[in-house]
Amino acid sequence: MPPLEKPTEIKKIPLEPRQAIMAAQTDVLVVGGGPAGIGAAVGAADAGAKVILAERYGFFGGNATAALVTPLMSSYTYSKPVYKRDSMSLLPIDIGAGRKIIGGVFDQFIKKLIEDGGAVPPSIETGYVIPFDPEIMKLTALEILDSAKVSYLFHTYAEEVISRNENREVVFATKSGSVVISARVVIDCTGDGDIAVSAGADYEIGRNEDGRVQPMTLMFRMGEFDKHGFENYVRKNPGQWKGVYGLWDLIKEATEAGDLELQRENILFFKTPHEKELSVNCTRILNVLGTDVWDWSRAEYQGRKQIHQIADFLKKYVPGFEKSYVIQSGVHTGVRESRRIVGEYKLTTDDILSVRKFDDMIACGSYPIDIHNPKGSGTTLVHLPVNQWYTIPLRCLIPKKIDQVLLAGRCISGTHEAHSSYRIMPISFATGHAAGVCAALSVRAGKLTRDIPAIDVQNELLKQGAILDR
Repeated sequence: MPPLEKPTEIKKIPLEPRQAIMAAQTDVLVVGGGPAGIGAAVGAADAGAKVILAERYGFFGGNATAALVTPLMSSYTYSKPVYKRDSMSLLPIDIGAGRKIIGGVFDQFIKKLIEDGGAVPPSIETGYVIPFDPEIMKLTALEILDSAKVSYLFHTYAEEVISRNENREVVFATKSGSVVISARVVIDCTGDGDIAVSAGADYEIGRNEDGRVQPMTLMFRMGEFDKHGFENYVRKNPGQWKGVYGLWDLIKEATEAGDLELQRENILFFKTPHEKELSVNCTRILNVLGTDVWDWSRAEYQGRKQIHQIADFLKKYVPGFEKSYVIQSGVHTGVRESRRIVGEYKLTTDDILSVRKFDDMIACGSYPIDIHNPKGSGTTLVHLPVNQWYTIPLRCLIPKKIDQVLLAGRCISGTHEAHSSYRIMPISFATGHAAGVCAALSVRAGKLTRDIPAIDVQNELLKQGAILDR
């Protein structure tokens, strides 16, 4: 049976009034424990605030662990990608990768993840991306948050935000019934802007011409991969593989035989820290929105069917995969794009490609414009100038008209095109770090978050090891 269809006519019914458990009061409440949430929680705690982090799953990491989005993209500026054909590398080699542009909590987290044996250090051999083990990352996140003395509550799903006196109170659905956490400042790290929207913020979805968003992807890990068998095939068929994707003739053969109906233009592999394992990123689910429960249910259904077909294709057609099997698929399908909250400033494509440096910048980025076609196959990829980076202003983290709610991660204020660059996890760590610092300074000064001078946020970020270019 397919997933439940969305009702053609939305009928709303009243619910009985309910009571909730007042769980805690805190300085800063971070909702969502992905990269942005971890950055925000640690940044706020290191700036002296009492912090609670609420997460809907029983582990942290967000898309990195729940959706298996591995690896972490580069935190360096890019030079022209060059592919190392002699070794048949599974990742592009970024020759002369330039300046490191993301530090702070991200650096602290990666250092600990590598020490825990959960990641391959960034280097020319990895294209300066960071392959990691999602299971070890879950433990690393706990250890980092413990060290920062951040309190947290798992299995909490944010339902609504209430303003009471000077505080924001967030209502969570839990197994124990409705639970409320009260805070001076709430940081929205939900990815979808759930908190900001509940508080009354305006938002945008999709591209201007038709409102379509980038497709979703359900990622998975394949075990018992024979790297040498695969490299032998690539060496004998050099036109079939470039960097991390390809297999053109095998895809064509399987498609003509009726064994494969690929929804995107290529097969995409990433290394992991384990020799006989690969992360596979090639499912594509169109016309679905991550804030719609019916769409997302349909996405899970389609994504798992696509995984089964792709795994069978790899085993049947691709040398090196004969004994392979699916180790794990994501807990949920990964969402690239949903709501973008309208903030005090909206980051644009021109800001990114002209590598604009804002006076109130709080984070840097160098990832290209990377738009997966919302209507089908094909991906638009536009790189920044060589060894250059853009900046994100503090104003992108401040929703218009809404006080004491800050944004971090992929829901910050920007256009559809700009979002395709700043949505990646290292940048989410950086915007989260900045939001956490701004929230803590707001509590310390007794001022609204929008009234905290950018220079104060910048100085505290620098003190905490962030990399800024003012």
